[in-house]
Amino acid sequence: MQKKSLGFIGLGNMGRHMAENLCNAEHTVYCYDIREIDLDLPDNGIRSRSIDDVSNNSEIIFLCLPDGSIALEVINEILKSNNSEVKIIIDNTTSGVADAKDAWEVCNSKNVIYLDAPVSGGVTGAKAGTLSMMVSSPNDIYCYVEPIISLMAKKARHVGTEPGQGMAMKLLNNYLSGMAMAASSEAVAFGVKQGLDPEKIIEVLNISTGRNTSTEDKFPKRILTETFDSGFATSLMAKDLTLYVDSAQKIGSPYFLSETLLNGIWLKMKDKYPESDFTKIYPYIKNYGI
Repeated sequence: MQKKSLGFIGLGNMGRHMAENLCNAEHTVYCYDIREIDLDLPDNGIRSRSIDDVSNNSEIIFLCLPDGSIALEVINEILKSNNSEVKIIIDNTTSGVADAKDAWEVCNSKNVIYLDAPVSGGVTGAKAGTLSMMVSSPNDIYCYVEPIISLMAKKARHVGTEPGQGMAMKLLNNYLSGMAMAASSEAVAFGVKQGLDPEKIIEVLNISTGRNTSTEDKFPKRILTETFDSGFATSLMAKDLTLYVDSAQKIGSPYFLSETLLNGIWLKMKDKYPESDFTKIYPYIKNYGI
């Protein structure tokens, strides 16, 4: 594919690594964040001072923002630019299904293609370029952008063609991730109360049917080491689960387990430890009620 000038808006913990991977593939990338983030970009990473500047120099813009309302604000700013070169907006923000549909409507009214394409894999995956990306897009557009997406997300998948389907995939993924973290923490705490070694519990789980991403990755690398450094905040897990439950309620999909998980664990943990990494759920559950 011919090298393109790209835009990247939202340079948080994940976004900056995603932008760097685009730069390392010799694309010129116009980067912007409303915060004055100290960022050491490669030479072909250009630090823009406004959304207008990104819009006027980029055919494709990636968004990696805190939530859907902020993403929609940024999209409206992009679309207002008088000299915009933007043809495609790829939204890596995790937001609600309805948010993605609203963003698609706004972009479609201006003949700009909108793709909802949230990511999973954390800061480690962003740095390594091994994120999974869940892309909802017309088939031909996905084929067009896939070579660029793969620079950041080697595990990208085309999950649907309707607006919001990428977000739906991300929300159901994070619901299962949040459930696995909570259930595994409760199970390990039970084993420890029985006098079992937590490292041995994890070893046995990972050769048995109870294994999951929390036992294979989070417990051995982040929890048992007491580093609690996954880079994913408890507040973000609570936000994503809230979006999942709200979306399920709106379409009449079952949500009894997810609602219990949200209200019984993650919202309470967020209130008690608002700045925590979500891997701290194990000591939170272990000491629950103490």
